[in-house]
Amino acid sequence: MSTAPTLEAFNQRGVGTLPGYLGIEILEVGHQTLTAQLPIKPHHLAPNGYLHAGSVVTLADTAAGYACIASLPEGAQSFTTIELKSNHFSTAREGTIVAVASLVHGGRTTQVWDVKVTDKSNGKTIALFRCTQMILYPKAA
Repeated sequence: MSTAPTLEAFNQRGVGTLPGYLGIEILEVGHQTLTAQLPIKPHHLAPNGYLHAGSVVTLADTAAGYACIASLPEGAQSFTTIELKSNHFSTAREGTIVAVASLVHGGRTTQVWDVKVTDKSNGKTIALFRCTQMILYPKAA
């Protein structure tokens, strides 16, 4: 495995991009796991006043993507998402949602990550998310 970026580096990585604009914060990077949170603001809501599914998916996808970066095989350069799926069970209008990404499959060419998104105040599951990452290596000269 490559040396993973620090917690501070992950939080800096989002500055100026969608994770930063939404306010996603990386809380913990562990062995084959990563925890992130999103404090809910009005711009995270859909016009109906409930949490927009896209906000939840962006949090989950960011957690899985950053976890993938922290778990790249030796010699790998990056990754790209090749499939994602989410099931939504609940919602929130305020507070903070938390995403915990866990490695399901860590191969040389693909990784699969499951992410559970919960309401921080009560632990209720908001969504379950799974994504497959294709591992990218430098092109041969």
